[in-house]
Amino acid sequence: MIEARKLIDTGQVTQISEATKKVGISRGTYYKYKDLVFDGSNNDWDRKAVISFMLDNEKGMLSKVLHEISEMNGSILTINQNIPIHNIASVVISLDISRLSGEINDLIDSIKTIPGASMVKLVSLD
Repeated sequence: MIEARKLIDTGQVTQISEATKKVGISRGTYYKYKDLVFDGSNNDWDRKAVISFMLDNEKGMLSKVLHEISEMNGSILTINQNIPIHNIASVVISLDISRLSGEINDLIDSIKTIPGASMVKLVSLD
C-alpha cells in the first residue's frame, strides 16, 4: 500500500492500476485502505485529523475540548459548531496532529472523559 502511494507521489507511475500491479496488490485493496495506512517513518509531513462529537449546551464545554487538544499538542485548523438542538450541539474539528503527544485514539479517549461530551468519533485521518 505504502509502496504504491510512493510510486504515484514520486511520479514513477501515473496510474493507480500501474502502481498496484508493481507492488502486487489489487486496486480494490488500494482504494479500501489508502486513507488508513501511513508510513510511520515519515515524520516531515503534516498529518491532519477530523473529529466529530456532541456537546451539552453548557458554558465552557467547547473550551474544555480545546484545552484537551492543546494539552496533547494538537493544533486546531477549523471548528464547526452547530446551534444546539434539544440542548446538544454537534461539533466538527479539524486539526493538525503532526506534533500530537500520543496517538489520535488517546486524544479521542481523553475527549470522551469530559462530562457533557458524547459520540466522539474520528471522521478522517490524513
